[in-house]
Amino acid sequence: MSHHYVMDGCKLVTVLLLWLGTSAGDKHAGRAHAAEHQEHTVHGPAGLEEVVLLIQSQRNTFHARHAAQRKVEILQQAAELGQGVPVVLLLHELSDYEGDWSILPALPHLSAFYGQSASWFFFIEEGTSVTLSALLQVLHRYQVQEEWFLGKPLYDNEASIIHHYAFSEDLGSFSYPDPAAGWALSTPLLQRLAEQIQYKSLKSDFTIDLKHEIALYIWEEGNGPKLTTVPEFCTETRDNCATTFTSYLPNCGDPVSKRDVFVAVKTCQKFHSERVPVVKATWEKDAEFLEYYSDVTDASIPTISLGVPNTERGHCGKTFAILKRFLSKDVPKADWLLIVDDDTLISLPRLRQLLRCYDPKEVVILGERYGYSLLQSGYSYITGGGGMVLSRSAVSRLVSSGCGCYSDDAPDDMVLGRCFTSLGVPITHSPLFHQAQPYDYSEATQEAISFHKHWNIDPLVVYNHWLQDTQPRDEL
Repeated sequence: MSHHYVMDGCKLVTVLLLWLGTSAGDKHAGRAHAAEHQEHTVHGPAGLEEVVLLIQSQRNTFHARHAAQRKVEILQQAAELGQGVPVVLLLHELSDYEGDWSILPALPHLSAFYGQSASWFFFIEEGTSVTLSALLQVLHRYQVQEEWFLGKPLYDNEASIIHHYAFSEDLGSFSYPDPAAGWALSTPLLQRLAEQIQYKSLKSDFTIDLKHEIALYIWEEGNGPKLTTVPEFCTETRDNCATTFTSYLPNCGDPVSKRDVFVAVKTCQKFHSERVPVVKATWEKDAEFLEYYSDVTDASIPTISLGVPNTERGHCGKTFAILKRFLSKDVPKADWLLIVDDDTLISLPRLRQLLRCYDPKEVVILGERYGYSLLQSGYSYITGGGGMVLSRSAVSRLVSSGCGCYSDDAPDDMVLGRCFTSLGVPITHSPLFHQAQPYDYSEATQEAISFHKHWNIDPLVVYNHWLQDTQPRDEL
């Protein structure tokens, strides 16, 4: 695309044209764009026209809008820089398949449409800022004919359950990319992976920690490249950074009111004296409306029995009873429902701040997203231990659909995910929710909203260190 638009000062027109030219929503436009650039592919240093930037966007209205703004900023910057026009894609627009968020299912599409025209594929978060001139300088250091996996390395601090205790004997021997800083694949590597995915299955049906699992898949037990450290891929601002990142906890205004969130705590009789006191000593005080749901009624807490017996494996029957109660006149009407386990540690003030970004009239299910069988058209779900947040509209949509448990002890979080997927409702991810403990995450920060499990820790210490705000937030 000509850069005379910049010279003529018509920057707004330029950005609009670039937007239309890089839209992934029109597949015919994608083919035309790839064909247009194919003849310009060279084997020397890449220009921006040889870079595909993929923003890891989500379908939820807030996230889609945020990602679209990031795309405009990148295209505006490219127009001003005058060193070529990158392809900028929004991940949620690549196809109708919700599982594209796990990246691997999307690689064949990226290879088919852009493999002949691009030298690099650069993946960023919605909140990642990119300095294109610095990004080009980084990419110029690497031969585009070779396989490269570039990023800011993260390492496990301890043997981690979410990584199946991989490399526990030498945690420093394996790194994986910090998605907030951005990570890159050279085209030869992406093309090989796209082909490999057609016949080589993953070791597990579950997608738990995307960044770690992608790095493992690429490494291929030593047969593929390890992550190459790029100092210019940053999360904190410093000199010579090609990327920076601010926060996963956006400031969308004042937190929602305490009265807008109804909290449901799942418990059972054997944990009344062990786990419930931890909730009462930590975060219960921050809830306006909270009920404990158990297999027995205990007035000292108090708990409510929903007539569903306790189960050792899943709690689907109990969870669906909670959903129906939330819509009834038996509890105060609230915009949001939070369902947690009795060993979930959570910051309700931070949750209320995050919820300001979302419309409770939209069908929203929010938390830490996992995936099941995503390479075989599976489904995504919010893992229960970190907390599941549902808008009132989402609860109404689910209950009225008739989708439900196949047994009381079915895994409630997975059943919810399967139901919402069948209804065409996107699962919205926030990395601030955590299914495991802080030490299972290399990038856990003071912005976390939740952690889960009391194993081998003092939950009061964990809460006070990771989740208790030193300065009180707005208490509406």
